[in-house]
Parts: sequence; structure tokens; C-alpha cells
Amino acid sequence: MLAAARIPDNCPALVLNADYRPLSYFPLSLWSWQDTIKAVFLERVNILAEYERCVHSPSFEMKLPSVVSLKTYVKPARNPAFTRFNVFLRDCFECQYCGGEDDLTFDHVIPRSRGGRTTWDNVVTACAPCNLRKGGLLPRQIGMFPKNRPHRPTVSELRNNGRRFPPNYLHESWADFLYWDSELEA
Repeated sequence: MLAAARIPDNCPALVLNADYRPLSYFPLSLWSWQDTIKAVFLERVNILAEYERCVHSPSFEMKLPSVVSLKTYVKPARNPAFTRFNVFLRDCFECQYCGGEDDLTFDHVIPRSRGGRTTWDNVVTACAPCNLRKGGLLPRQIGMFPKNRPHRPTVSELRNNGRRFPPNYLHESWADFLYWDSELEA
């Protein structure tokens, strides 16, 4: 058997909180098979579903977990972290100036060179051409205004926006735990 065929890559485990909800949707809370096995042996998780794939040692064999839940509840964050991905998600992955969806960056509405800060209230998603065109100018100087006012999103807002953008890979064993289950049936 080839070594590559024995390596259980592409077998991530969906990680649920103790209340059986994903720790996060964006990005989806997934652990590598190695981290999952370690958590099983440290008795930190319960196995809820398994892949058909197994891992072996000289004295042990185990099916790889595909869904696990934490034994201890982790309180979710009340406010989403300020990250590039979350800015894009808040703005539905489209340029706030032209509506384009390619070559996305983020733009400081009030440029940093003019005292603008990197905060939820001053950063929007922009395509590279619009960002370059706006440069270090204020919106009123160039007549480029974001179509949606930048703001700090709620976790619920990001979750709702994210329903439009399910992950590329969803294993069928995850269907009962995610709201993208209609995508799995397609």
C-alpha cells in the first residue's frame, strides 16, 4: 500500500460545543484528525460520528471521528473578532464601492494617512481597482462612498450573512449539526 493512501488526510472533525452547536461557523470549527485523536485520548471530547477510515498502531485500531463534542461548555464570544475574513463576511464578499466580488481587499474609509483607524467603523471591503482609485483620499474628495455604512457586526449578523456562503466541503455526517444541510442533499 502506498504511504499516501494510508495517510488519513481530508478527514477533519466537526467540533461542537457541549450544547452540540459548532464552536464557530466562520470559519467552521474543524480539527485535524491528529488533534481530534489527541482530544479523544485526553478525554476532552465525545465522539458523535465517525468516518469509515481507521488509524492503526501496533496494538490499537480506531475509526476517525468526523463529529465530536466538547465535554466542557465553552462560552461563545459576544462580539466577533475584527479580522479580514469577518469584514468580508459583514460586507457579503462584495466591494462596497462598485459591488465587484473579485480581488477583494479592505479599505480604510478615512485613510490611515489622514488619521483613520483600523476599526469596524472605518474599514470596508473594496476590490483592488476601487481601493487603488480611492487611494489616500477622503470619500467626499473623490465621490466614492461605501454603499453600506461600516459598523461592528453582531455574531448573529455574521451567521446570517454566512448562510449565503457555505464552506466548500461538508461531510454528510455533519448534516444534523449544521444549517447548511440542504446543501448536502444537492
